[in-house]
Amino acid sequence: MQETRRPTPPHPAQHQDPPGQTALMDPAPDHGEHSYKGNGRLEGKVALITGADSGIGKAVAIAFAREGADILISYLSEHEDAEDTAKWVREAGRKAVVVPGDIKSEEHCNALVKRTADELGKIDILVNNAAFQRTYATITDITAEEWDETFRTNIFAPFFLSKAAVPLMKPGSSIINTTSIQSRQPSPQLLAYASTKGAISNFTAGLAEMLAEHGIRVNAVAPGPIWTPLIPSTMPAEKAAKFGEQTLLGRAGQPAELAGAYVLLASDLGSYMTGAVIPVTGGEIMI
Repeated sequence: MQETRRPTPPHPAQHQDPPGQTALMDPAPDHGEHSYKGNGRLEGKVALITGADSGIGKAVAIAFAREGADILISYLSEHEDAEDTAKWVREAGRKAVVVPGDIKSEEHCNALVKRTADELGKIDILVNNAAFQRTYATITDITAEEWDETFRTNIFAPFFLSKAAVPLMKPGSSIINTTSIQSRQPSPQLLAYASTKGAISNFTAGLAEMLAEHGIRVNAVAPGPIWTPLIPSTMPAEKAAKFGEQTLLGRAGQPAELAGAYVLLASDLGSYMTGAVIPVTGGEIMI
């Protein structure tokens, strides 16, 4: 019997213009606003989280704040969503710095790391989470500009941010990348996105080896289908309505269901983990 505590498809047909807004989603995503309970596992830490305005990034920001971390919230232009994330961080008694801008730019990535250190005092945790995706039926529909934007957002930016953050990180720090089930089970209509997610998994493994001697751990979380604004804003309405039904659990995951994996990798609970990819896929197999 499939689990029914959380919304199961079909959902109401819906479509938004990219990048999408949380408030327009039906059902509303759960970011752990009313469920996540902290245990002080990140007390005194500082985290920079990209894409923290909505979806997985928002859930991670809420969880990290309730675990005791101050947060720099990086996002593109979704001001209302980002301010809502900041509200939850501050209600947890932590500092929130809200910074819009395009992480495809190395200059902006450098500025994000600098603001984290300048305004929050240091950087202990970098979560490379922001992502760009679009769906296409055939490779001939994908422009060179689209391919470039997907790679610059999804894999160039984690490189830029990691390069800027590492010199400021002390032993015990953590870099966490968001890869995807798509890195192992690529969907043809997500050719560009899936290609970047494979690159992120490889980047994670290589960077983990490079930084081990410095005491910096590098890991990744691989979500399966998760109900975020990316879905109604990048998929046809009929596909969004059935999103996640192919999983063993018969539904898409909620952003809140990812937060624990990021807390594990950011905290001493994961002190012996580096170069790892944690699947949170609703049963879609990654072995």
